[in-house]
Amino acid sequence: MTTFWLIRHGETDMVGRAISGRLPGIHLNENGRRQVEALPARMAEARLEGIYSSPLERAWETAEPLARARNLRIQVCEAANELEFGEWTGKNFAELAAVPEWHRFNALRSSTRIPGGELMLEVQGRMVSEMECLRRGHPDAHLAIVTHADVIRAAVTHYAGIPLDLFYRIEISPASVSIITLDEQYPRILRLNQTGEA
Repeated sequence: MTTFWLIRHGETDMVGRAISGRLPGIHLNENGRRQVEALPARMAEARLEGIYSSPLERAWETAEPLARARNLRIQVCEAANELEFGEWTGKNFAELAAVPEWHRFNALRSSTRIPGGELMLEVQGRMVSEMECLRRGHPDAHLAIVTHADVIRAAVTHYAGIPLDLFYRIEISPASVSIITLDEQYPRILRLNQTGEA
């Protein structure tokens, strides 16, 4: 059985305000840095054998304190990259509120392609494929994957058997930890959106 610790990156100045997407140069803010420095203590029970990260700076910065504490090398994981938001990259939510496709995207995640971007099914497919590949290559390992909220939601909805169109019923907060175990028989979701807060 392989145990996956799915970690959302810490807070940035764009969280809750605008679409960062794959913009370069988006770093953790002061609160985000505090959040990720607390991760090693919050994950003290995890006997991690590997740490994988989205290539984006905010994810890498989130992985660094954990990698330092466990003396592990961070491995880049393209499958854990942020959703490609295409034409919506960099736009704030007030701007998007006037875009009909944005409302359709949030109501019908399974079948609405972002203009110039990805279909959510593609995101789900790449993340699930990566997790299954890692499961086969690392049976009985504990692996951390530092990624993004929508990527974690895509994995959780798949393994929980929840339609992607109900995507936003699942909260994935900055620096939260969710745990999924995979074996030859079936998945188990052991933890969802743990933030370390009461």
